Amino acid sequence: MKILCVIPARYASTRLPGKPLSDIAGKPMIRYVYERCMLAKRPDKVLVATDHELVYKAVKSFGGNVMLTSADHPTGTDRLAEVAQSYPEAEIIINVQGDEPLIAPQVIDELAAAFDHAPGLKMATLMTEMEEEEYNNPAAVKVVTDRQGFALYFSRSLIPYPRVKQDGFTVHKHIGIYAYRREFLLAFAALKPTPLEKTESLEQLRALEYGYRIKVLKTDFQSIGVDTPEDLDRVREIVAQGS
Repeated sequence: MKILCVIPARYASTRLPGKPLSDIAGKPMIRYVYERCMLAKRPDKVLVATDHELVYKAVKSFGGNVMLTSADHPTGTDRLAEVAQSYPEAEIIINVQGDEPLIAPQVIDELAAAFDHAPGLKMATLMTEMEEEEYNNPAAVKVVTDRQGFALYFSRSLIPYPRVKQDGFTVHKHIGIYAYRREFLLAFAALKPTPLEKTESLEQLRALEYGYRIKVLKTDFQSIGVDTPEDLDRVREIVAQGS
């Protein structure tokens, strides 16, 4: 089973312009993401997909695989689909966000393993237990699953909502790392956006609204995505402590 790990790295960012090239201990953030992905055992290839020449050159400078994609893609899924078109030999495409410099390599392997004995599985992602202080944060996406671990819904609102407070109440946070069968990814990207997707601004709801199932694996990995200058400072501090 050929596995391609793709790191979409969009240069423009409202809160952090040039985010993929943000310096962390002397290296651009995109290099941290790339090197962490390279530590995963299952992918046959790791590739950065970017819309900007500066990111392209930065990845080339450290010897990484990189593809220059269209700057007109409305979503990250569209950028991923462009890459998938160029790699027909890939059976599984794993999408790791370009703002995850501390991504744990083992979660990439766990996502890949979900497809090993599940020929009908089309799409998988991750969740972890959410801290209570994030319950009311719309940037922290919540997910609920059925008994088999398939997503019932994703939301920026608190789900499930505990009408009666109870011990052992758990909320799960979605981690935006995805794995797709290549054929499904291409079909998914061609589907029109759906009402719930547009309401919540969550692409994965498109799959649910069209009746597809998304396997959600539980992990202890706590994602630290870089969306703000404060996030970047936090990652810099963690890297400095570990060096």
